[in-house]
Formats: sequence, C-alpha cells, structure tokens
Amino acid sequence: MRISVFGLGYVGAVSAACFARNGHEIVGVDTNASKVQSFNAGRAPVVEPGLDDLMAEGVGKGRIRATSSVNEAVNQSDVSIVCVGTPSRPNGSLNLDAVQAVSSQIGTSLKAKDSSHLVVLRSTVLPGTVRNIVLPALERSSGKRAGENFSVVHNPEFLRESSAIKDFDNPPVTVIGAREKAAGEHAAELYRGVDAPLVITSIETSEMVKYTANVWHALKVCFGNEIGNVCKAIGIDGHEVMDIFCRDTKLNISPAYLKPGFAFGGSCLPKDTRAIAHLAKSLDLDIPVISSILPSNAVQIERAAKRIMALGRRRVAVLGFSFKAGTDDLRESPQIELIERLIGKGYDLRLYDRSVNLAALTGANRDYIRHAIPHINSLMVESLEEAVAHGEVVVIGNNAAEFTDVPSRLGKDQILIDLVRISGTGKLGDRYDGINW
Repeated sequence: MRISVFGLGYVGAVSAACFARNGHEIVGVDTNASKVQSFNAGRAPVVEPGLDDLMAEGVGKGRIRATSSVNEAVNQSDVSIVCVGTPSRPNGSLNLDAVQAVSSQIGTSLKAKDSSHLVVLRSTVLPGTVRNIVLPALERSSGKRAGENFSVVHNPEFLRESSAIKDFDNPPVTVIGAREKAAGEHAAELYRGVDAPLVITSIETSEMVKYTANVWHALKVCFGNEIGNVCKAIGIDGHEVMDIFCRDTKLNISPAYLKPGFAFGGSCLPKDTRAIAHLAKSLDLDIPVISSILPSNAVQIERAAKRIMALGRRRVAVLGFSFKAGTDDLRESPQIELIERLIGKGYDLRLYDRSVNLAALTGANRDYIRHAIPHINSLMVESLEEAVAHGEVVVIGNNAAEFTDVPSRLGKDQILIDLVRISGTGKLGDRYDGINW
C-alpha cells in the first residue's frame, strides 16, 4: 500500500520503518524539519535497537521518504496513519491538540481528492476521541462524510521501547476498531503475514483496550513492588515468591477473575487481603494498592445498591445470595451486604438460593445465619417462582444454572439487575441492567 505516516516520533518512526520493510511505500509527515531530514537521510529520529538499519534499508530501496506537506502526503497515499503525541496536561487530561490539528489538515487535503482514503488513528486516545474529535474534524474540513468518501479506524499500538521492532512483528494481538466492516478489513491488510490474533471491534472498544493494557501493566508493577516490600521487611526473597506465584497460569497469571462483575466475598479473599494490609501496617509499610482493594470492593456493592434504589421500585427479589453459586457459604458475601443495605432502606425483599437451606446448614454457617443475620432467614422463600413473582426488580446475585431462564420468566413490567452477566437478556431492552456492562 501507499501509506502516509503523520508524526515521526517513536511510534511513527517504528511503524513507518516496519511497514516499509514489509513492502509498503511510506511517506512520513512532521512539522519538525530535523525529523524530516533524518527520515530522508535514512536515519532514525529516535533511539531504538535495529531502527537505523531498517530506516537505511527503506530509504535505499526507495520505500521511505518524508515531507512537511500534508497535501502532498495525502494525495500520494491511500492510507494515512496518525501517530502524533497525546501528552498529559497538568490536570491529567490528554492534550489532543495535535490529533485535532492533523485530522483537520488531512480533511482539508481530502476535499479535492477523488479516490477513497483510509485514516488510521494509532495515537493513544481515550474512548470517544474518534467519534467526538477525529471524525468531526475530518468531515468539517473535507466537506465529505465518513463511511462514504473516506473511512476511519482506530489501531492501538503495543510497542515497548527497546523492543519495539520485535513487538511490531510479534504482537500479542492486533486490534482494529472500525465503524464499517470494509474499513476494518482494509486496515487488517496492513498486518497480513503478522502471526497474531486479529480482532476487529468497535472504535470505542479499541480505544479502551489500549488504556486497559497500560493501566494493568502499571498495576502489576505496583503490586509486585508492594509484595516485595512486605517480603523484604520480614526477610523473604520477594523474587522467589513472585517466581512461584507466576507459575500458576490457571488463576494467577490468567484471565481468571478479570471479567467485570460484582464484588468478591467468601472466607478467603477478604480475610487474607485484610491480614496482609494489617501486617504491612505493623511493619510501618505503606502499601496503597493492596490497602485500597477492600475499599474498592465496597464501592462495587454500593454501586449495585444505588442502581436498584434509582429505579424507584420497592419490591425486590434477590436470586442467589451465597458469595458464589454451588456453595452455602454466606461469610462476607457481598450479596448479603447488598441485601442488608436494602433492608435498611425499607425495601420489601424476598430471597432465594437453593444452596442456602437453613435446615441443612451446620457449623459456622448455621451459627452465622442464626446469630449474625437472623432477619435474612425470614425473607427466604423456598422456590424460584415465588421469589420472581414478588419482585418488581429481580436481582441475579450469582450464576447458578437455574437462573439462566429467568429473563424469559419476567413479566413486561419487571426489571432485571444482573450482577453476573447471564445470557438471554436481549429481549428485555431497557428493562435489563448489567452491573458494569
């Protein structure tokens, strides 16, 4: 393809050199004259292992050149890749001036162009940026409509400094956000031959994936450091601990526990998180990430309570209130905490959970329900049908198999609040609300 790359910084330079090596014809665009000169001379404008060689090779084969003329670049290419910077402002917001300016400039050049054009935003931007800034700027300055005369996709990069060329060639996944199927498929052609899963999704999802990845990486660094600080304080090798921890790829380093949903509970996670936080405090250690876990968990319970209260309905049915399906364990169940809050606000509740049968409970669970939450017992009903019939609002609290057909049981005026993401909810329309989807 003939590709124009806007912004010849780190991402732009690496992308341009790698695309040129793969056979594409590249024209780089930048307002910085020295970067343009470096490109034309076959020198990398940034320090990155192997990049100088790729640049020299690309220029030598006539596949790389650079210009400061936006009009020249757009008219001599079929695809424009925007790689301009999005630095932080003092208040933490993104400075999108360069993204908006380049979008307007590309649009102006598209005004007189007869052939179709694909604009690929590779800069890191928050969800809504393409929809609210890039597309309007392109349409306003070109006088044309996206999806008809030109197309726009978002294509986040996952390049790490010092290993960027390797990351370009071996990405964990290639993500393309597109409004039109054809535009997504066109952008995917850029990565033909790259051995990585290809995901074509919505533009907003693509924008969010990049931030999710970077924040997760930041969280992992801080978590590892906090565990290491506790280990050092008590004379344990933190590296050995984390090496063993990382060998568990079923739960620890895996998709487990990473799906959005309701709060955690049970006899282990709250207790052990609390214990480590207390240990750190006794050692005069500050571990803000770990110490914020339980408060964050409480926020999710409060979020669910507010969603229910905002509906203005008084009769509520809660289906599944043990902390997870298949157990009768109510200790530190977030569903119980949610129920307690609703009781305190005067809601008329009915509770159903097949696993929680007072007659069968023994030991700690029996004592807990009799002494700690005796009022819960009076609200329990024996059948799913009775609970559903009571609720103006029906809350699914855990993913017990018997709840899968609850959506089909609801009357036309009943509302479903889903804390676990069950299936079959499509026909409910605005009578369905997922906790965070």
